[in-house]
Amino acid sequence: MLFGTDGIRGVANEFLTAELALTAGRAIVAVLPDRSPRVIIGRDTRISGPMLESALVAGISSAGGIAELAGVIPTPAVASLVLSQGADAGAVISASHNPYRDNGIKFFGADGFKLTDKQEAGIERRMEAAAGAGPEPCEPGAVHLLANPVELYLDDLLTGLDLDLSGLRILLDCANGATWESAPLALRRLGADVSVTGAEPDGFNINHECGSTHVDKLQEIMKTGEYDLGLAFDGDGDRVMAVDATGSVVDGDFIMAICAAYLKSRGLLSGDTVVTTVMTNLGFHLAMKELGITVRTTDVGDRYVLEEMLAGDFALGGEQSGHIINLETGSTGDGLATSLLLLKAMTGTGVPLHDLVKVMRRLPQKLVNIRVADKDALDGAGAVWEKVEEQSALLGDEGRILVRPSGTEPVVRVMVEAASPERCRDVCDSIVAVIRKSLG
Repeated sequence: MLFGTDGIRGVANEFLTAELALTAGRAIVAVLPDRSPRVIIGRDTRISGPMLESALVAGISSAGGIAELAGVIPTPAVASLVLSQGADAGAVISASHNPYRDNGIKFFGADGFKLTDKQEAGIERRMEAAAGAGPEPCEPGAVHLLANPVELYLDDLLTGLDLDLSGLRILLDCANGATWESAPLALRRLGADVSVTGAEPDGFNINHECGSTHVDKLQEIMKTGEYDLGLAFDGDGDRVMAVDATGSVVDGDFIMAICAAYLKSRGLLSGDTVVTTVMTNLGFHLAMKELGITVRTTDVGDRYVLEEMLAGDFALGGEQSGHIINLETGSTGDGLATSLLLLKAMTGTGVPLHDLVKVMRRLPQKLVNIRVADKDALDGAGAVWEKVEEQSALLGDEGRILVRPSGTEPVVRVMVEAASPERCRDVCDSIVAVIRKSLG
């Protein structure tokens, strides 16, 4: 199976080879209705990006498609460009928050949404059928450079936005990734005094001790008191984590709670509902109930959140990781768009972030990622599930346990929530020990 929860992903030049990217390029053209489809391609800053981009472009053009290159640009920008430029599809070469050695390919349809499981299965069948075979003879396609892609993205995001950031001092961590140009430019256009770290990509330093998965350095700088808000993006720009003026992290749960509360107070929250995953803290559910906001819960993965949002005609949803979707502003998770909504809540209420977070109280939570030999063996690991059942019974209604395999890495994730940090630690450690013994 090539496609995981977020496209094709693996170690570049080992699993995700140039040959695989070329085959994927041919396959996306084959499944699109237009015989000369326009496909907009963006990438992040990984050293393997240009290699895979060249291969993907070769596949698209050799099958008769037209490849339009946007270069280094956030994932949500590709979705935006597909819509604004009337393209038939979009492709992003990125492994999001993963280390530089990994890379990935994910596709967007003409509607700006990521492809469905069924559509990805169709591409996968085409790729398997074409293994070892050359393309069917056809008129070659073309390759173009897309003019001013960052400007086009920001025009779409900022036009008509009533947001004045004058006087606000904002510190950005761009993870040495795809937002290094667009995020500072956007916030400066809105009047903010912006400082930036993690904006010197060299192909190897993307997500390395920086960005949304490593916010400790941002926290330390924020503690100096020089800034009103810190924002940390991930490598491809579809996630954001915030840090308040005191140096405290404000994760996706809090950001969703603040934004949902702000939108509802102004009658702008569609269906008075927000969509989250099973990873969302119990404190979020309690806070939303208090505000009269319904919470819909899905499996982990932004595609499942989006499916529920579309099915119920809801506009706001997301994950604790900071991957938040607002269908009023875009068709996929967008760290910059989320930041703008958070800033709208701050400026609209006149309340600083460290006070806005009081909208919810987090139940103590511990999350551990265990690298294993075979994550698929988790289903049959009886000893693991016996331990989970035992600890769940002991927690009762005062906590919960979630154990699941990662959709993109050879990792099993364990999340425990309980009444105290000590109880979280003890329960989590007991389960982790069994997983390591059972799965290696």
